[in-house]
Amino acid sequence: MTKIDTSRPFLPVRIAVMTVSDSRTLETDTSGQALISRLEQAGHILADRAIVRDDVQQITEQLQRWIRDSQVDVVITNGGTGVTGRDVTPEAFERVLEKRIEGFGELFRMLSYSKIGTSTIQSRALAGVAQGTYLFALPGSTGAVKDGWDDILVFQLDNRHRPCNFVELMPRLREGAEEGSSHD
Repeated sequence: MTKIDTSRPFLPVRIAVMTVSDSRTLETDTSGQALISRLEQAGHILADRAIVRDDVQQITEQLQRWIRDSQVDVVITNGGTGVTGRDVTPEAFERVLEKRIEGFGELFRMLSYSKIGTSTIQSRALAGVAQGTYLFALPGSTGAVKDGWDDILVFQLDNRHRPCNFVELMPRLREGAEEGSSHD
């Protein structure tokens, strides 16, 4: 099912990691560290890292900084995707996304179901594109971060993955933006 074309050279992607939490610090952020370890082990570049409070405005502002930064290709957040009053990462994403990648959340929940059963329904994991930058929101548990990376992102962020991947689309993400038009 997963096919890596080893005849092609690997292209590293510059990834920013945001942990959304009111209580974690760099020392206690096991989910963020698990994600960073995995992306670096895969050969990607950690472009930046931040821990941001569960606040729509603060999350949105950090997302916008990274979206404008030409040194960031991808943003992966962890935390704030649940259904409690403090879980506001999807609401912040909605403020910046231009296009949603609908299948990401569905695929994440489908894969997660085999591990945690119906509890996966409490996740509002999502993904999309904003100004040529991919944005992925994962739940905050270390297990969910590992699942999101190991089962989806490690492949879709590898330009050698066949039959297709997100990396090969990067040069085309801003098509139409020059003219100010929108295309489906």
